[in-house]
Amino acid sequence: MTELPDDHRRILEARHHDPFTVLGRHDEGGVTLVRCFVPGAADAAIEGTQGPLALQRLYNSDLFEWRGDGSALPQHYRVHWHDSVGNTHNHGDPYCFPPLLGDLDLYLFGEGRHHHAHRFLGAHPRSVEGVDGVLFAVWAPNAERVSVVGEFNRWDGRCHPMRSRGGGGVWELFIPDLSEGALYKFELRHRGSGAVVVKTDPYGRRFELRPATAAMVDAVTRYPWQDGDWLRARAGRDWLHAPMSIYEIHLGSWQKDQNYHFLGYRELAERLVDYIKPLGFTHIELLPVTEHPLDASWGYQSTGYFAPTSRFGPPDDLRYFIDLCHQNGLGVILDWVPAHFPRDGYALARFDGSPLYEHEDPRRGEHRDWGTLIFNYGRNEVKNFLISSAVYWMEEFHIDALRVDAVASMLYLDYSRQAGDWAPNVYGGRENLEAITFLRELNSVVHEQFPGALTMAEESTAWPMVSRPVSMGGLGFSMKWNMGWMNDTLSYMHKDPVHRAYHHDMLTFGLLYAFSENFILPFSHDEVVHQKRSMLDKMPGDEWQRFANLRLLYTYMFTMPGKKLLFMGDEFAHGAEWNDDQPLDWYLLDRPQHQGVQRLVADLNRLHREQRPLHRYDFEGQGFDWIDCHDRQQSLLSYLRRDGDEIAVVALNFTPMPHHNFRLGVPRPGRYEVLFNSDSAYYGGGNLGNAGSVDAEAIPAMGRSWSLSLTLPPLAGIILRFHP
Repeated sequence: MTELPDDHRRILEARHHDPFTVLGRHDEGGVTLVRCFVPGAADAAIEGTQGPLALQRLYNSDLFEWRGDGSALPQHYRVHWHDSVGNTHNHGDPYCFPPLLGDLDLYLFGEGRHHHAHRFLGAHPRSVEGVDGVLFAVWAPNAERVSVVGEFNRWDGRCHPMRSRGGGGVWELFIPDLSEGALYKFELRHRGSGAVVVKTDPYGRRFELRPATAAMVDAVTRYPWQDGDWLRARAGRDWLHAPMSIYEIHLGSWQKDQNYHFLGYRELAERLVDYIKPLGFTHIELLPVTEHPLDASWGYQSTGYFAPTSRFGPPDDLRYFIDLCHQNGLGVILDWVPAHFPRDGYALARFDGSPLYEHEDPRRGEHRDWGTLIFNYGRNEVKNFLISSAVYWMEEFHIDALRVDAVASMLYLDYSRQAGDWAPNVYGGRENLEAITFLRELNSVVHEQFPGALTMAEESTAWPMVSRPVSMGGLGFSMKWNMGWMNDTLSYMHKDPVHRAYHHDMLTFGLLYAFSENFILPFSHDEVVHQKRSMLDKMPGDEWQRFANLRLLYTYMFTMPGKKLLFMGDEFAHGAEWNDDQPLDWYLLDRPQHQGVQRLVADLNRLHREQRPLHRYDFEGQGFDWIDCHDRQQSLLSYLRRDGDEIAVVALNFTPMPHHNFRLGVPRPGRYEVLFNSDSAYYGGGNLGNAGSVDAEAIPAMGRSWSLSLTLPPLAGIILRFHP
């Protein structure tokens, strides 16, 4: 085959970077030439205006050619061919279509300023000059050749090589006749090594059920949203001063069907709304539902940043889930993971045969703890990919907030690394300057484009101004998880009450920094796995004391400044650690003590919503005053929550010793109504406490001129409301 022109040889060897120069329709000196490459064809013809036009085989290969009068040929012709066993095939020729991607899209993508890259990259059904098909596009700058492969071409990378769109590294191909549901991947040949890899679509919007990994062409959604009122109200909501109580959930293990299989998005929606709404939570937070290969990762090792996992159904079913939540007054938060991605060979890792989405230097490109890869935030196209993902979930699924996972690992170049195993920034520091820039842009875009939508950082260090505006030098998040408060509180509650006097500052230290950020107080999934024990089992003492301690803990959390978060099962004192392979132990709700905890959480949520002092100034110091934070000997704590003249009084007893005729200082004379007592028999307690209301007396106590005489139940908290 030495007589082959080089560009023809490269077509036959599947390594041509621009097959349109060889294939398709061309004019040569007034003669129309059509050239087709049809692997496996016994014969081939094209459909002319007057009938079939036979194609001639070239070089005893699968390259075919026709020459003649172009008037005999329709603009978008079809190719007919027979395979070796006589089966007939016909398809529109992709190589008779012009470039379809817009130059502005390509320019903005290369500049890192295209926040809707998902609108042109990936697979998009469309009609081109009356011909229906799918436009494929992918970014692979280090590839010599990229092809679309799928069931439609027997996964043969020779059949549909793509057109290179210049130095930006984007490839495109419009394939006629394909439609919604077609399975596909990209086959890429590296320009240096010649290595061939087959990858799923980074911008894929739907995937096969694992362990299969092909992307699926997903049509433009026709889902009829009914949440317009919710979105309009969200845009005007003063979220800084609104109540927020979050129910964190792993969809795969909340409940299962009778065969222990996953429930679908739609059935989950019906069950969850019916369950969550009476409990009074304001939001549901989903552990990642972006597509991922391994169930045990809980979604935190994502391979599909634009696709809801197919474990629970198609994308429109997730839209139904979110829509139903919104119609019932529940916001939906998505855990989203831009910090790292898995090494799975079919996905993002070394996508075009070289480090592309990740850093090439392992000191910056690999997470030692998790065995995953770190995004190269300094690369415009990678930044576009991640921001477009965030925009996609907000836009296409009406997500109300993104909880951004593992922010600390993004901010520090030496995160969980030994000396010598990290590369400093250009100034010699440990801060990841590119990640900081990315996070600020992410938050700016979300807040500008989606009024009322929120971003939340899981960030465990003392990095300043995480939840302060970018214009003030902050990272721009709406809120930050308060990991320090969570660790101190759980450590304190784990201790036997006899020892708590020596650790009293664990309860009070958090108020020194409570208003430096907009904090969420989280008891998340991470606290009930990996031998950390369930929330109930963390509590010391006999069974009665463990339940009392847990009720006290929740009373403390719901009355402290900050928004609230509980993981599924915490609301009814789940007995065992969370097991992602098993549904929650719902039979526990047949037991009075567990019912009591569930009632307590529902009432705390109600008070959190209805009593303005308990939520109005969660992020501002004017909403909180200590009454007494120094009584370490008796392990007692008392404080005020304020909203102007409205006052809530909270008193907590962290020992099993009751206190009768306890003198509690209060700011004003008047009547103090008992709103809540965690020792109520209704919650499973001993029913010790104060009934109705208590009048303030002109007896000084705790530095105040007025005081109440109270009974403080053991291992319990009470909430009172001031009435002038």
